[in-house]
Amino acid sequence: MTLTDAELDRYARHIVLKEVGGAGQARLKAARVAVIGAGGIGSPVIQYLAAAGVGTLTLVDDDRVDLSNLQRQTLFGDGDVGAPKVAAAQAAVARLNPGVTVHATPVRIDAANAAAILSGHDVVVDGCDNFATRLAVADACLTARIPLVSAAVAQFEGQLAVYRGWEPTLPCYRCLVGHDPDRAEASCAEAGVLGALTGVIGSLAALEAIRSIVPFGDDPAGRLLLVDALAFRFRTIALPKDPGCPACAG
Repeated sequence: MTLTDAELDRYARHIVLKEVGGAGQARLKAARVAVIGAGGIGSPVIQYLAAAGVGTLTLVDDDRVDLSNLQRQTLFGDGDVGAPKVAAAQAAVARLNPGVTVHATPVRIDAANAAAILSGHDVVVDGCDNFATRLAVADACLTARIPLVSAAVAQFEGQLAVYRGWEPTLPCYRCLVGHDPDRAEASCAEAGVLGALTGVIGSLAALEAIRSIVPFGDDPAGRLLLVDALAFRFRTIALPKDPGCPACAG
């Protein structure tokens, strides 16, 4: 995978980083990343991965843009209200970086279709808004051995982790959350969410997707980042592998 003169100019600030360089930028160009959810978290993920030059993005979301989304979903404007989110996001990426290929997938991902949708991707970023979908995505990533960047927000709190549970010492998503897909959840409409916080968590999720493609610095897998915007606090806790986890143990 080679870079054109225009790409060398566009990505110059990446290329001068010794941890990335031309070889790393070429890896980004060759990479395929699936983004689950084109909402508050997905918006900055899509924007920053496209700006970074990730060659192919698969955007998975079956929702349409609503006026209430615009408080936090920065990919969209008034003119997008009523449009399928993935179609509006695809158009936004084309304006930002026409060198990125976008596959708009306007479906709800579940246990039946997750493996087929995610097959062939180098990284999956999950910023969806329901637990059952998260479990389906996590299980498919574990089976296919695709690094999973999982991000979530609620009100003034956010969390982020990278999962590679097939590795002997690292946890999978189920090591953290268990196995109950019917747990009660409060939606953003019910509980509220600070719009700017979704931007913070989504940007960090994009960073970790890039790190999974072009490794740099410390490996974040096996740790959980917790953000408390009320307390102005970021903290990281260890995520041990559950020796009894039926998904990844052994």
